[in-house]
Amino acid sequence: MNRRKFLLKTAQAAAASAALRGSAFAIITSDKLRPQIPFGAQSGDVTSNRAVIWSRADRPARMIVEHATTESFKDARRIIGPAAIEPSDFTARIDLTDLPAGQKIFYRVTFQDLNDGKVSSEPLIGSFQTAPNTRRDVSFVWGGDVCGQGWGINPEFGGMKIFETMRLARPDFFIHSGDTVYADGVIQAEVKLDDGSIWKNLTTPEKSKVAETLDEFRGAYRYNLLDENLRRFNAEVPILAQWDDHEVRNNWYPGQRLDDDNRYTVKSVDLLAARAKRAFLDYLPLRFNADDPERIYRASSYGPLLDVIMLDERSYRGPNTPNRQTKASDETVFFGSAQMAWIKQRLLASRATWKVIASDMPIGIVVRDGKNFEAFANGDGPALGRELELAELLRFIKRNRIKNIIWITTDVHYCAAHFYDPAKAQFTDFNPFWEFIAGPLNAGTFGPDKMDNTFGPQVKFIGVPQGMKPNRSPKDGFQFFGEVKIDGKTGVMTVGLRDINGKKLFSVDLPPQR
Repeated sequence: MNRRKFLLKTAQAAAASAALRGSAFAIITSDKLRPQIPFGAQSGDVTSNRAVIWSRADRPARMIVEHATTESFKDARRIIGPAAIEPSDFTARIDLTDLPAGQKIFYRVTFQDLNDGKVSSEPLIGSFQTAPNTRRDVSFVWGGDVCGQGWGINPEFGGMKIFETMRLARPDFFIHSGDTVYADGVIQAEVKLDDGSIWKNLTTPEKSKVAETLDEFRGAYRYNLLDENLRRFNAEVPILAQWDDHEVRNNWYPGQRLDDDNRYTVKSVDLLAARAKRAFLDYLPLRFNADDPERIYRASSYGPLLDVIMLDERSYRGPNTPNRQTKASDETVFFGSAQMAWIKQRLLASRATWKVIASDMPIGIVVRDGKNFEAFANGDGPALGRELELAELLRFIKRNRIKNIIWITTDVHYCAAHFYDPAKAQFTDFNPFWEFIAGPLNAGTFGPDKMDNTFGPQVKFIGVPQGMKPNRSPKDGFQFFGEVKIDGKTGVMTVGLRDINGKKLFSVDLPPQR
């Protein structure tokens, strides 16, 4: 079966399954003469009056979006969008504007065939909630690590079930904290489990090797979107997306060479990263920055109670080293000067009660890259290496009396809650804060890892047992997402960590400081 027939078969099966359940979201494939929408639609970067709508056609076609405040689409507005053609891999997006605040918006995506303007796809329906401009309850979920370590889409298991669990939580939005795909991860048809049973993956040609070409990087996103749970989730929950390492290659950094990695014929990580970033921007509903269309770090305001600051800890970092430098240098760069200045400015300008910093890497967990280090932490002791930038930011937050900050992240493939206490730290010039870790969403489970005492982390919860065998499959149940709810009246933030079935494993209430 060739790839085109495979995708068609998968889409037909997904549509039939959705129809049997009475789902409002289905892929229409009954008329092959019409353009098809095999990978669904999704919304992203939602504000109080704007939202990006993304989708992909199966041929050259023009994207058209209708949107309304009612499910009947009474008085709908119709927006004629861009052409989905080869340079964007037939993806397209429309930035909706002048939306009402705090309102559920329904949208329909249609593609008009560019070879025959009289032929259009069946409409695909989705919805999202705009950010409020008054105080009201706000909720979001977060996580990362999708289709990693060979654990792909297993129809017998039910696919990527955690996305359905998150959808049923009815969050206002989803923060994807990185490893949106595993471009360096091969998906095999079968994996033998410890109990002798077989984990059976859907497979595609692009996922049979590490990604090097632009089409192979795009193919990693197309693979994930074969999952019905993810497509249904995308149709109902807007996303804020950032990247980490596996969008390119494990533990990558700018300027890296792969001369000793025989899996790659392309040896320049900079070239791989450029292709990977293009695929990331093509396949996720990001709003492009007018001054720098490739910029990934950005902020999102979600009403008077919440601002989200999305970091990029890949694009500007120095090389992975032993990370013990005593002074700042090109080797200790992690955020980079421009992003650091932007973070400070956004924190100073925020008038929201809560400031959530979405960091694609953890703070106090030691993440190794062979003999070098991958994240901030480098072992116990004073702030050194990349910790110098973090210390600078934490000091800035304290001295400018910026309150109510939490950090969320993924990356390490287990869930945890850490409280950072200057009274127990080696570097002490900061205010106490929480860091919450979730994931994986559909990947191998690892951990727990060693902690670094530089910023005084106190481990309040770990979601996996000590001494657990590494790379546990999703079948073992150790898949996790985080959930945040902010009470519109009191401003109290409740942070929870949940498993693949939605069971709450940990929860803490954080009253806002006045």
